[in-house]
Amino acid sequence: MDQLSLQTLGRQLQSLRMARGWSLSRLAAAAGVAKSNLSRLEQGNGNPTLDTIWRLAGQLNVPFGTLVAPIGVPVGDEGVQVRLVDQGGDDPRVDAYWMSCAPNTTRVAEGHTPGTVESVTVISGQLEVGVTEHARHLQAGQSHSFNAENPHIYRTQDAWATLLVTIVYQKDGETP
Repeated sequence: MDQLSLQTLGRQLQSLRMARGWSLSRLAAAAGVAKSNLSRLEQGNGNPTLDTIWRLAGQLNVPFGTLVAPIGVPVGDEGVQVRLVDQGGDDPRVDAYWMSCAPNTTRVAEGHTPGTVESVTVISGQLEVGVTEHARHLQAGQSHSFNAENPHIYRTQDAWATLLVTIVYQKDGETP
């Protein structure tokens, strides 16, 4: 992530934290992030992983897209790039992401908030995706929806995969 994007992410993170009246220590402890790392992130430094951003969003009780929307560039690490396409304002909240996964990549994503449902459509390539014990192999044009409150995987083989990912956030853990 470039310096301007890091600074924008840092300001957004600090703004959300302060709006809740939380200290750096409280958010860092809740998200399992070192206080010094959180401080650096808020100052526009560091190199946050996707997991770190997801954990911070979860602890702040906001969708991942709320943290990355002001950035406008893909975020990623370890062969995975994610770009927010649209953030819905309806109820339930639906966010859409464009995701690229490098060949021979396995990403294990932490579970999201209760009631969250994720739908993945493979645009190009092939991918194994879903809740770890029940992942499905998809080819271009195929989709899979699953309860994303549990850990889930994205696994490519020897080629790139491009995905459209929608995430539906239910209020109070309601399922659709």
